[in-house]
Formats: sequence, C-alpha cells, structure tokens
Amino acid sequence: MPKETLRDKLDGNELDLSISNLETVPVKELAALPKATHLDLSCNLLKALPDTFCSLTHIIRLDLSKNSISELPRDFGQLENLQHLDLLGNQLRTLPRSFCQLKKLKWLDLKDNPLENGLKKNAGDCLDEDQCRKCAVRILRYMTDLDGLLEKQSQTQLKRQK
Repeated sequence: MPKETLRDKLDGNELDLSISNLETVPVKELAALPKATHLDLSCNLLKALPDTFCSLTHIIRLDLSKNSISELPRDFGQLENLQHLDLLGNQLRTLPRSFCQLKKLKWLDLKDNPLENGLKKNAGDCLDEDQCRKCAVRILRYMTDLDGLLEKQSQTQLKRQK
C-alpha cells in the first residue's frame, strides 16, 4: 500500500484500514506514520501479523477484530504503549508469553475466539466497557502468573541439566 494512500486515510491520530481486503500489514509504511496511534485493521483478511509489527510501539489503540488471526507474534509485548486491544472474532487459542509486558493495557476484547480454557475463563464475556476493562486486568494477571510459572519450570530444568 503506497505511503500516500495511508497518509490520506490518517485522520488526526486515527488510521482506518478496516475493510481494505488486507492480507498483510504494511508495517514499513505504518512505521513511517508515528502520529497514527489509533490503528483500525478490523474486517480484513489477516491470518497472522509479521514479527516486525512489534516495532510499532507508538500504537495506543489497536483494532484487529474480525480477521482470521490464529496467533500473535512472540514479541507482541513490545507494544508497550498499547492501552486498547480488540481481538474479537479471530482464531486465537493462546497468547504469547510476552503479552504480560503490556502493562498499560486497560481494555481487551477476546470474544469469539477458540481460546484455551485458562484464557477463556479469565477473559469473561466482555459485553460492555466495564467487562472489557476487567478482561484486560484478569488476562494480564493470568499471563503474568503463567510467565512466572514457565520461567520457574525453565530454571528447574536448567538446574537438572547441570
């Protein structure tokens, strides 16, 4: 997607690329628009995000709803300024360990994903603003606990190997 086209779609700090039949995310072009802190990629044909997507640390609000994303990049937690994340209606079963690094996340929607049981239980219904805020808190806590547990297991395994 040419840079001019992206710049034309920029309205203040909002960049709307929804319903654009995108199969890939134009990361290089997005990186050139640090002013675009609110990014809408909903209702596209995305199956995955490239690893380079994690370099877009200026994003505060991200809508990836109604795609076919089956996994997020391993370093997704590098999106350190992310506060609002909409993942409704994708194919996510799990979240990357780095998700626990999204300390500023205040709003999360994981509805209509085939989530594994631990995530599904913690995500809740997210039928209104309040529930989506609670979802963010619970999922961050769950992912932080899971990361700690996996780290502990990894350390134990390393000690056994020595």
